[in-house]
Amino acid sequence: MRWLTVAAAAGSALSLGAEASKLTPPVLPLIVRNPYLSTWLGDARQPPWHEWPMFWTGERVGFSIMATLPGTNQVYPLLGRAHDSLSLVSSPAYNVSFPTYLGAQFDASTTNFSYLVPAPAESKSSRPVELTLSFLSPITPTSTLRQSIPASYLTVQVKGDFNVNIYVDINGQWVSGNRASRIVWEMAERQLGDTDKGLKTWKIRRETELLLSEQRDQAEWGTLHFTAPSDLRHEAGTSGLIRPRFARTGTLQNEIDEEFRGIMDEEPIFAFAKTFHLNSSTSTSDSVMFSFALIQNPVTQFASARGLTLMRPLWASWFSSVEALLDFHYLDYNSAATLATNYSAQLAIDAYKSGSDDYVDVVALTARQVLGATVFSGTPDDPILFMKEISSNGNFQTIDVIFPSFPFFLYTNPRWLAYLLEPLIEHTLSGQYPNKYAMHDLGSHFPNATGHADGRDEYMPVEECGNILIMGLAIVNSLNYDTGAATGSVWSDLGSASFDPNPATSAFSLGKIETRDGLFGLDDSWGGSTKGLKQAQKWVNKSYRLWKQWTSYLIEFSLRPHKQLSTDDFAGPLELQTNLALKGILGIKAMSQIAETIDNKADAKYYKNISDTYISKWEEYSISRDGSHAKLAYHWYGSWTILYNLYADTLLCFHLEGTDSSSSSPDPNPSNKDNNNQKPLNPSSNHHHHHQPPSTNKRGFVPHPIYAMQSKWYAAVLQTYGLPLDSRHLYTKSDWEFFAAAVTSASTRAEILQSVAKWVNETSTDRPLTDLYETESGGWPGAHFMARPVTGGHFAFLTLDRACGGEARRGLRFLDDGEEEVEDDAEVEL
Repeated sequence: MRWLTVAAAAGSALSLGAEASKLTPPVLPLIVRNPYLSTWLGDARQPPWHEWPMFWTGERVGFSIMATLPGTNQVYPLLGRAHDSLSLVSSPAYNVSFPTYLGAQFDASTTNFSYLVPAPAESKSSRPVELTLSFLSPITPTSTLRQSIPASYLTVQVKGDFNVNIYVDINGQWVSGNRASRIVWEMAERQLGDTDKGLKTWKIRRETELLLSEQRDQAEWGTLHFTAPSDLRHEAGTSGLIRPRFARTGTLQNEIDEEFRGIMDEEPIFAFAKTFHLNSSTSTSDSVMFSFALIQNPVTQFASARGLTLMRPLWASWFSSVEALLDFHYLDYNSAATLATNYSAQLAIDAYKSGSDDYVDVVALTARQVLGATVFSGTPDDPILFMKEISSNGNFQTIDVIFPSFPFFLYTNPRWLAYLLEPLIEHTLSGQYPNKYAMHDLGSHFPNATGHADGRDEYMPVEECGNILIMGLAIVNSLNYDTGAATGSVWSDLGSASFDPNPATSAFSLGKIETRDGLFGLDDSWGGSTKGLKQAQKWVNKSYRLWKQWTSYLIEFSLRPHKQLSTDDFAGPLELQTNLALKGILGIKAMSQIAETIDNKADAKYYKNISDTYISKWEEYSISRDGSHAKLAYHWYGSWTILYNLYADTLLCFHLEGTDSSSSSPDPNPSNKDNNNQKPLNPSSNHHHHHQPPSTNKRGFVPHPIYAMQSKWYAAVLQTYGLPLDSRHLYTKSDWEFFAAAVTSASTRAEILQSVAKWVNETSTDRPLTDLYETESGGWPGAHFMARPVTGGHFAFLTLDRACGGEARRGLRFLDDGEEEVEDDAEVEL
């Protein structure tokens, strides 16, 4: 067994985020794995004992950690407000003291809290004990198997030269959103293989589970497994008795209160305690590791092609029992920490390229939040990733929530983006959705993907068609590369290049789980060369009629959109929306290249010609009279908007048309490339007048002067805490700010990133990172969005840096070189 590696590995994750995090967000992730295993520290600018931890909604949950020093009467709260229970005791035999809090550090997978506990008076040394709480929810882009496990780690590390007792407890608020719910519990102990080591696990659930139901967004079904080494002491009972007794004695009784009751009825808690015996002559260190897993089976129900189906968790395909899963997860700490460290380190390297040190912290803070809205399901032959539209309305698999998050998935593991789209495609192909445009979501509330057989889902037809076509081509492009340097994700080319031609399996199946460098459970490669082309063709061919159907809708309705909602539905419906029209036109353009993937040259030419005509007319309709900015709507003079859909033009490599990087997207057949590229002349200043077709000399599908114009405009309208969404309000969406910033000049991008970083440090919002906030006050604009996966849009710059075989950023050099001036080189008029 690998038991001996656990103690050594327990310290390895503590080095994550070793450099002090520069930003001080209001809330930090602790144990964040899916929409229901989602525990955070609120008031994170205060010491961690200032408030109880919380579920993502802000509802407090029982979770406390304390330390005592043997032979003294001092007890030190470390996390949560266990001292509230201690203060209720009359004439206590202990004193509540507080350690020196050194602060929090975080990276993409880890949050660390560091403390100093002073030496007792009788200690031979005056040096304090160094104590660290390290929460690891590992992001493992090369291992979908590990990412599918609904479990996280807590490691407690101590270093010093006097003994310390550590105590950890949780309560029943982890398994129900109703404080009156009756819960049941048990302690399970098991040996690990042939060793004398073992694990003990608290198992807690509702007495009567409500399958696939929520209360206050918390799951009312499933069992929480809270695991520790078998040599720890344990106890279950009333919080007002157990916590004071630990504070007095420094230990637990190995007893279990078996009077099952309501969550807050003489609040039952479930505790572990350990004494660290540290060397009194030389400073020594030790650690203990806990795991938290929320086991649910089924995880959702889904109106699949075979009908309404109870969906198993993906991990169940690899593990024969819950115990096998928990043992693997606990012993896998070293491997999971290694993969998570690799991801965080690469993320930091890439984020530094933005020119903003704060951007490193922004994307690190975002990563767990994105995946915390997802649940892996399906089978290795047909994997699926489900997503909850957290906080805004709870919709299931909302396309316009997947869309703003998709830069995170393209950067981290593009196959997970494909898994997000698969249930939408399967459901629509099965004929269960009656409309000709792409559906808004798979169900009105997670975890029930029952569809909309009446076709009365939220009405965003142009929005959703444009979104899914753009993401479809992004997936195809991510598959098409020849070398590792050209991959859209740095991890894409790791693993074997075998291809499964079986038409019954997904183009992106996980049938070949691999072992590399001694690590089991790794994915094979994503695309690349011949494999990538075959995968793309298998995927597109299966659903080609849908891509055409959605494009036909855009051809009819995207150039001049009638009154309807965009993804920013809180702003209300509006006709002739400039940014929405651009998304639709880009969707048509994307379809021309999706058609090229399967060598349908007639369709490719047809959709290209239409998109070329539409973009010329769009330019005529959308720009202000003075040529300084894009209007919010064609007919709304004096208005302006963030043109965040411009990001897709660059991501899909359309901006390279007519430049010295002439391939507008990764070509699945490199032999088709024309390497005799000639830099074109500047486009005519009036090439868009009089409804003429676009000039063959223009640079970019969306002309480059539009980029330069918007970049200058954003700098002019920037507010204290960011870039307002449009001229109607001072609120903004952080995902769209990062989409916009990714396609601006370096100076404008730096200003936007600096203003958002200032907001993270100073915002009064007190929930997991919101994406909707006021740019002057920094607070809520009325609606309270929180913990939403759309913050994956913060990865927009990172994704762009590797797009188009590394050419996407180079194609925007004109923004910094002064290559094209808005007024002089390509004057834009109406």
